[in-house]
Amino acid sequence: MLKDNVNDLLSFMVVARERSFTRAAAQLGVSQSALSHAMRNLETRLDVRLLTRTTRSVAPTAAGEQLFQRLSPHLLEIEQELTALRDMRDTPAGNIRLNAGEHAMSSVLWPVLKPFMAQYPDIHIEVTVDNGLTDIVDGRFDAGVRLGEQVAKDMIAVRIAPDMRMAVVGSADYFSRYGVPESPEQLASHCCINMRLPTLGGLYAWEFEKDGRELRVRVEGQLTLNNLPQRIDAAVAGLGLAYVPEDTVLDAIADGQLVRVLESWCPPFDGYHLYYPSRRQHTTAFALLVDALRHP
Repeated sequence: MLKDNVNDLLSFMVVARERSFTRAAAQLGVSQSALSHAMRNLETRLDVRLLTRTTRSVAPTAAGEQLFQRLSPHLLEIEQELTALRDMRDTPAGNIRLNAGEHAMSSVLWPVLKPFMAQYPDIHIEVTVDNGLTDIVDGRFDAGVRLGEQVAKDMIAVRIAPDMRMAVVGSADYFSRYGVPESPEQLASHCCINMRLPTLGGLYAWEFEKDGRELRVRVEGQLTLNNLPQRIDAAVAGLGLAYVPEDTVLDAIADGQLVRVLESWCPPFDGYHLYYPSRRQHTTAFALLVDALRHP
């Protein structure tokens, strides 16, 4: 009885957290039908309905949510104790889940992760690339990567990259046809390549600053892309002006594929930080990764 309840309760916690039999079954390594059967057996033994099921979703009932909230702290304590035991091994091991944007992943994380994982083969890392402002606590990530100004005050933040700059770029052919903007306001008469914000759903307003004057310019154009390499490629192809991190276009500027404009309106700003909840007890594996990423 105890063994069955413990196993099924652990399964229930994953279903309640994921709000999906499909995702929960994948995490638990069981079939959806077996998981659904286990949940029905648990509800029968406890004589209370824990989950509300529809053809498209699953969610805890009031009783299920109460059970989930009460068990979560205890399961976290168990996880921390098991983690402490793993940390007693001679070889660092463990699982780390990270959340980062596309540019942060390619420019900061990936160059460090490749040698790090070769050095520590028993440390397993999962990175979710997401350009939205994801809640890492709700998403059960160990840490996330954001620009310094975007990190919440209640988080521990570790700088992992130098200051950044943005760049407005276009092809020489584009500027020969449509002229060169002399100020951010003149971008209103240009064809610009937009990016839609995944969190709020609106189009990103290009940000500028000069001599203490700040401007946010909402641009228009034929093309909207969320993928950074494609925005750069579209600018090279003469389809419009792109507003992108400076480091991603330095080579294209150097070889003449792109021309930079409005450079004096793009000052440096706080670069990427790794951030995580201060209350969490982290593993030796996590501490090693933080040290590897830390910017000197």
